[in-house]
Amino acid sequence: MSEEKKDNIRFEDRLQSVLELIERIESGKLSLEDSVKEYEQGMKTLAELDRELENMTRRLTVLQDGKETELRDENV
Repeated sequence: MSEEKKDNIRFEDRLQSVLELIERIESGKLSLEDSVKEYEQGMKTLAELDRELENMTRRLTVLQDGKETELRDENV
C-alpha cells in the first residue's frame, strides 16, 4: 500500500484491520506461510501506528505547553 493511500485511511480503521488479521491467524485456518505473512504485515502496521501515536502525543504535549509556534517551525 502506498504512503498516500495509508494517509487516507483512518488510524482506527488500520487498527481494526490488525485486529481482524489477528483473528485470521488465531482461527488456525491459514497455512503456516500465510500466518507468517499476516503476522509480518500486522507488525509492520502496528509499528506505523505506534509512530503516528507518538507523533500525535508529541504534538498535543507541545500544544498544551503553549509552544504552538515551535511546532510550526519544526515542520517547516
